[in-house]
Amino acid sequence: MAGIHCVGGFVKSFPKNGIASFRKNCSDLVNTMANATNVLTQGIEINGSIKFSNDMIIDGKIDGEIVSDKGKVTIAENANIKGDVKAGEVKLYGKVEGTISSERCELKEKSFLKGDIKTKTLSMEEGATLQGSTQIGS
Repeated sequence: MAGIHCVGGFVKSFPKNGIASFRKNCSDLVNTMANATNVLTQGIEINGSIKFSNDMIIDGKIDGEIVSDKGKVTIAENANIKGDVKAGEVKLYGKVEGTISSERCELKEKSFLKGDIKTKTLSMEEGATLQGSTQIGS
């Protein structure tokens, strides 16, 4: 029986080979999972909205809105987003066609944004492309 279970305060894993092993403290596992980073890798394509509460790294194609109240989203080099991005913090390495709304926004060296930015703090590296307007501050 493959799986992970908490036994006596420790994580007991049952891999497919059937040999059990004990590792991390259960509370460490719960904390790790509570603060987990979600990852959508290259090759994944989604049509529709994505909502998350922790951190997220996106390196695939998304046709739809990306929303998080306070989470951080990193849009990686191979990412192609067609839709608005709303998050506590946005780091853009890839391509977005849509509006970015955040507390903090970073446009990295080879990033491309076709759309507007509404943020309290903006950082834009040399080589980043912005085709749109910015609203910075409160």
